Amino acid sequence: MEEREGEVRWDGLCSRDAAARAAALDTIGQAALRRAESIAAGAAADGLPVPAARDGLGEALARLLMLSKRCPFPDVREKSEAILSGVQELGIRIPRPLGHGPSRFIPEKETIQVGKEDATMHTLFAESFATLGRLDNVTLVMVFHPQYLESFLKTQHYLLQMDGPLPLHYRHYIGIMAAARHQCSYLVNLHVNDFLHVGGDPKWLNGLENAPQKLQNLGELNKMLAHRPWLITKEHIEQLLKTEENSWSLAELIHAVVLLTHYHSLASFTFGCGISPEIDCEGGHTFRPPSVSNYCICDITNGYHGVDEIHASQAGSIPVSSTESVCEVEALMEKMKQLQECRDEEEASQEEMATRFEREKRESMFVCSSEDEESAATRDVSRHFEDTSYGYKDFSRHGMHVPTFRVQDYSWEDHGYSLVNRLYPDVGQLLDEKFHIAYNLTYNTMAMHKDVDTSMLRRAIWNYIHCMFGIRYDDYDYGEINQLLDRSFKVYIKTVVCTPEKTTKRMYDSFWRQFEHSEKVHVNLLLVEARMQAELLYALRAITRYMT
Repeated sequence: MEEREGEVRWDGLCSRDAAARAAALDTIGQAALRRAESIAAGAAADGLPVPAARDGLGEALARLLMLSKRCPFPDVREKSEAILSGVQELGIRIPRPLGHGPSRFIPEKETIQVGKEDATMHTLFAESFATLGRLDNVTLVMVFHPQYLESFLKTQHYLLQMDGPLPLHYRHYIGIMAAARHQCSYLVNLHVNDFLHVGGDPKWLNGLENAPQKLQNLGELNKMLAHRPWLITKEHIEQLLKTEENSWSLAELIHAVVLLTHYHSLASFTFGCGISPEIDCEGGHTFRPPSVSNYCICDITNGYHGVDEIHASQAGSIPVSSTESVCEVEALMEKMKQLQECRDEEEASQEEMATRFEREKRESMFVCSSEDEESAATRDVSRHFEDTSYGYKDFSRHGMHVPTFRVQDYSWEDHGYSLVNRLYPDVGQLLDEKFHIAYNLTYNTMAMHKDVDTSMLRRAIWNYIHCMFGIRYDDYDYGEINQLLDRSFKVYIKTVVCTPEKTTKRMYDSFWRQFEHSEKVHVNLLLVEARMQAELLYALRAITRYMT
């Protein structure tokens, strides 16, 4: 099972042709069984117990476990299970999944089960599998909203795999750099594998200082975009574009900026929805046998618990009566009704609107969780970026004042969209479509209520995120935000958007307690796209100023 040969065989499983998939899986299965037989025979000859899988077999078995649970093609799932059983019959321990489903926050029974999806979802699953070589946990959570997922997958595929200014290995390395800023080992692990798969130099993975100087130069922009995008100036852009032999072209820089903002935002989604490690990645499986109580000591020390214990702790984490939660929904709907009536009766003056924005921006600085504390980046992830102490800071710390960014002066629709489309054709259109789907997505429901116009609530969430970044819409009354978003919701939003690595299940559970998980995922889609657009606005404005 040489590495290069093995990669070709795994690739064959992504084919939409059943015969091609069967042939690829036969080859993989035969190689795995030969290796298992060799290990078993060697142990028998030496009079030893059969050892654990080694020499690449462990990785192959973990991949087969993933395929048996997560492949959208039934033939691949069944054949993978058969290969694992064959290996187990030889006395070799096979892996089992850790965790329970694609999200630590959402019970597995409430997610879409692979093999039980409808025709629309199956098409999306097959497309994702064919493109990525896996059906990842992000997809399995996003599929609560198929229309958005389709746009997301199309955009991500274009950014990573279609013709563009940057070579393929640069794209994945930039994804690693971006995800590492938020210590998102989930995304870092996926893109390390993809980086190597497209021919990236393994030495680069030893640390950013081992990557080309051109990529190292991107580090400053990466950290500002992730944590303090309002500090980006045309001088930062000029430094990247005019650095002699390591300079970036404008087209390359636009591609890099879109990738950085995409993965900063996807890190927010990953933490905000509690995405579990992939089954075949570190932390997603174990070769240790389950104990009678469904977990062993090794799992407990690593933070993995039995199903019953997890669900019991989830159920008891935030005690709240159903009556209390129903009242919460009713109160929110009543506020929306009252705000609509006030809108119809009178409109605040421009001066009052500006004052309300500044008040909301100032108050957003003091929104923090009682669980908020500095978390150190692990060495495994922090080596992919520099200046690990650089993180999110509110606008006015240490007396620093950041001017308000007025959308009327520079907007995505009137300025950013055309700049991206001009320098990186079709991407502006793809991003615009994704922004609009997230912003306008509605099923006209709120918890148990149907036929509800949720546009006011969606706009409040979007504008609150932009307000945290200093971005103001002149035609919006920011007084509505305090009416519609309570403190626990604001804490969740600010944490997921600004310091996603600090998101906890308690935060997720504490807002909108009577709402469906699909509605909380919907909130995360708004957070992802509003954050990405905010970062893009600051970067693209700086690029525009450099160009003029």
